[in-house]
Amino acid sequence: MYPPRIKTGAFLLEGLNSVSATFYFYFVYWFLSRELGFGSRENLMWAVGHGAVYIFASLQGGRYGQRHGYLRAIMLGFAGMSACFLTGWVIHLAGLPRTTEIVLQATLMVLATISICFTWPNLEAIVSEGEPGHRLQRYLGIYNLVWSGAGALAYFVGGALVEAIGGRNLVLLVPGLMIAGQLVIALRLQRSTPLAAAVSHAPHGALGSEEERHRSPIPPRTFLIMSWIANPCAYVAINAAVPLIPSLAERLGLGAGAAGVFCSIWLFARTATFYALWRWNGWHYRFRWLVGAFLAMIAGFLFIFLSATFTSLPRPQILALASLAQILFGLGLGLIYYSSLFYSMDVGDTKGDHGGIHEAAIGAGIFGGPLVGAAAEFARPGSPTAAAWAVSAVLAVGLGTLVFLRTRATRATRGTHAISR
Repeated sequence: MYPPRIKTGAFLLEGLNSVSATFYFYFVYWFLSRELGFGSRENLMWAVGHGAVYIFASLQGGRYGQRHGYLRAIMLGFAGMSACFLTGWVIHLAGLPRTTEIVLQATLMVLATISICFTWPNLEAIVSEGEPGHRLQRYLGIYNLVWSGAGALAYFVGGALVEAIGGRNLVLLVPGLMIAGQLVIALRLQRSTPLAAAVSHAPHGALGSEEERHRSPIPPRTFLIMSWIANPCAYVAINAAVPLIPSLAERLGLGAGAAGVFCSIWLFARTATFYALWRWNGWHYRFRWLVGAFLAMIAGFLFIFLSATFTSLPRPQILALASLAQILFGLGLGLIYYSSLFYSMDVGDTKGDHGGIHEAAIGAGIFGGPLVGAAAEFARPGSPTAAAWAVSAVLAVGLGTLVFLRTRATRATRGTHAISR
């Protein structure tokens, strides 16, 4: 088990990593649109490539950390990301032909995606390694607040920074320098970590009580499976939305600065939800909370993009509707993500490899959302809502799957009770 000061250092790295990752992986679509002439279709295809790499790289990042040490894996990831971002900045300054630069920037994006997959699974593992259940709940609550709060703040100010220092500096130079600093911090943590802690991978205790696990007739493992289905669906929605935000902001008449403030509402709503769920455990093993969050996510996602089509309404009312939709979206995303993490730790595999599996499931959503959106864009080019409707249809299938699993599990439980009588 890592000593508390190493875990504190991991929280610091987590927050900085969230900020730098948000600057690149979220604002890269503004850079691509303004600097390289990408439209919504091209942005979605870029996101598809990012997601496809993320699925497989996160598994390898988690496995590498399990076998060779979490901090060593994190340092490898930081070194790769910093090199990719700074190289991309130099390439853009070189003024290469557009096609050549697109190929080079796409190659660096693939390498940066591989690199970041060596950071998140292993930061999660350091925080949770060997902790008893009651203390692990506290650490996971802090972990969720740090990464989501830092990311929300980065997106909030990112639009203004794009206008102040330019897209290429915010997306490439600033993250590259930040991550170089994170590499130095990780190196100092590695040198001060006892060898026994670095190689020990003790299991942690369960998070929930027996009373919580018997709140519902649905078995705990079914909740785990449902959360593993719901969380990739949540990232389908997120990663279909993010590449389309520049187009949405344009339709709403927002510049980069105003769009960064306006479109960060759902991020802050998600962070607030994380705090509430950390402090209150009444949602544990309650199906109605999970399905309610899923419905909120679908409704919020759809109305974010439909709001821009309500041209008969005054602009302030459109922005108000889109803001409420974002709050609903963030609330749903928060409970779904927390459910996946909680049930995984309480019921699922507790080895260090789990961090990679958790991130790979997220990668499936990162890949699937833009893929569905891009397919809709190709099927109905120029439609402002085609991608939103297509993604919502996929989310509806995910919702139906949850209901099916719940119904099947309830019937199986009733059948078991009848036989026992």
